[in-house]
Amino acid sequence: MENNDTPTPADKALLAAIDLGSNSFRLEIGRLDGGQIQRVEYIKEPVRQGGDLDEDRNLTPEAIERGLRCLARFAERLHGFDASHVRAVATQTLREANNRDVFLKLANRTLGFDVEVISGVEEARLIYQGVNRFLPQSDEKRLVIDIGGRSTEFILGQGFKSHHTASLHVGSVAWSLKHFPSGEFTEKAFSRAQIAAESIFETLGEHYSNRHWNVAYGASGTIGAVADVLVQYGRPPDVVTREGLHWLREELLRARNAEKVRLNGLREDRKPVIAGGLSVLIAVFEFLQIESLNVAKGALRHGLLYDMLARENDMLDLRNASLRRLAKKFDVDQNHANTVANVAVKLFEKVTQDINFAVGEQQIHTRKLRWAAQLHEIGSMISPVDAHIHGAYILEHTEPQGFAQSELHCLSLLILGHRGKIKRLEADLSNRIFTMQLLCLRLAVIMCHARKKPNLRGIQLSLIAHKITLALPGYWPEKYPQSYYLLDEETLAWQKTHWQLELLAG
Repeated sequence: MENNDTPTPADKALLAAIDLGSNSFRLEIGRLDGGQIQRVEYIKEPVRQGGDLDEDRNLTPEAIERGLRCLARFAERLHGFDASHVRAVATQTLREANNRDVFLKLANRTLGFDVEVISGVEEARLIYQGVNRFLPQSDEKRLVIDIGGRSTEFILGQGFKSHHTASLHVGSVAWSLKHFPSGEFTEKAFSRAQIAAESIFETLGEHYSNRHWNVAYGASGTIGAVADVLVQYGRPPDVVTREGLHWLREELLRARNAEKVRLNGLREDRKPVIAGGLSVLIAVFEFLQIESLNVAKGALRHGLLYDMLARENDMLDLRNASLRRLAKKFDVDQNHANTVANVAVKLFEKVTQDINFAVGEQQIHTRKLRWAAQLHEIGSMISPVDAHIHGAYILEHTEPQGFAQSELHCLSLLILGHRGKIKRLEADLSNRIFTMQLLCLRLAVIMCHARKKPNLRGIQLSLIAHKITLALPGYWPEKYPQSYYLLDEETLAWQKTHWQLELLAG
C-alpha cells in the first residue's frame, strides 16, 4: 500500500469524535497525550431521530431540524479544528433512512465536517476498539454488547482484535415504538418484546455462546442507563445482574406508564425508551445465559478517536489490511495491480496539480484512487469479461473493516467504471475530483494493458474547464500502436459525457 505523507497529529493536539446515534448525538473532544487521548469535553444531546422515521422510512422534517440544530451547536464548539482531527459518523437510523442523502448534505454544511454513514459491522468494530481502550491489557476472551436506539452490536474479541462482529436491528427506540407505543407497561408487552428480540438473536448462531468468551462487557446506551438506576438501589456499581434486571422490570410494571416512572438515576430523556431497552437487555441475558454484565467505560466515540490515530499512520491503517485480505481472497495479481495503481496516481498528480486542495485533501483522494486501482481486477475470478461489474458488487457487499459506506461506494463506482461505457455509470460526473480519479484509473488500465510498466516520460495530463488533454511524445503512435489505439478509443468514450478528452502526440 501507499506511503502516507499526512503528518501524525502532534502531541497535545485536540481530536473530536461525533456519534450521530438513533437516540442521542454525542461529541467527545480529547487531547493527545503521549499516545493516549485524555478527555477535554463531552456533550450529549437526546435528538431521538430513531423514533422519527415515517412509513416510507424517511426522516421527518422535525427530526431533520432537531439533528441540524444539535450539529450547529457542535459546529460552534469545533470552530478552528483541523478537518483531519474530526470524525463524524452516523449509525442505524441513517443506514435505514431513505432520505439520508438529504440530511447528510445539510449536516455536512451545518457541521462544517463530513458525516460518514458506517455499516453495522464497522460500528461494532469501533465499539470494541473504544471499550478495550479502557480495559487492562489481558488475554481474556471478551464479549462486548452495545444496545443502541435501533440496533444492537455483538463483538467477540481478544486484546485489541475483534474476531466476530454482528449488528442486529433491535434497539431501545425501535422496541419501545413497536411494543410500548403508548408508553403503557404490561406483562404481555414485556413478554412479546423479549420473545421478539430473542427470535432475532437466534441468527447469531453458536459463535456468541458463553463457551467462546470469558467476560461480558456492556457499552453505553441502554446498559449504562440501567446500571445508573441499579446502583441507586443498592446494587454493585458498574455491573448489571440478572436479578437487577428483573427487579427493574417489576418496578416499571408497578409504574404502569412511562410518565409515571420515578426511579433515581433515570434521566428524563431515557423514560420513553427504557422499557424497549430493558426488554432487549433481558433477552440478551436469557439468550446468551449471562448472569452478570460488566459496564464498560469506552464506546463508539472513543473507538473513533483512536482510529483517527491509526489512519494517520499508513502501517496501522486498518483499511489497508482489509483490502490486502480481500485482494488475496480473490487472487488478484498484486504486481499488476500495484503497477496500475502507481501509474494512476502519477497521472492524478499531473491532472490535479493546479487544483487548490485543503491541507491533506489531495492525499485522501489519492489514497482512494490507489485502493481502487489495487482492486480493479477483484472480479476477474468470477468472470474476466465482466470483472468490473462483479468487482463493484463484491466491494459494495463485503463490508471490509475500517471503511465508511460512502468510501466503499466511491471505490465500487471507480472499479465499475474502470472500463466499459462511461455513460452507463450511475455516478456524479459533475464531481470534478471523482471524474479525474475515474479518468486516471481508466488511462492507467489502458497504458498497462500489456501487463508491463509503461514509459511515462514526457507524458502530460492537464485540465482546463471541462477539457482534459493527454499529451504524448511524438514517438508514441509508432512505438506503442496498440496503446495509442486504445487511448484514441478512450477519447470517444468521453465524448458522450460533458467532459472532453483530447489526445495529442508530438
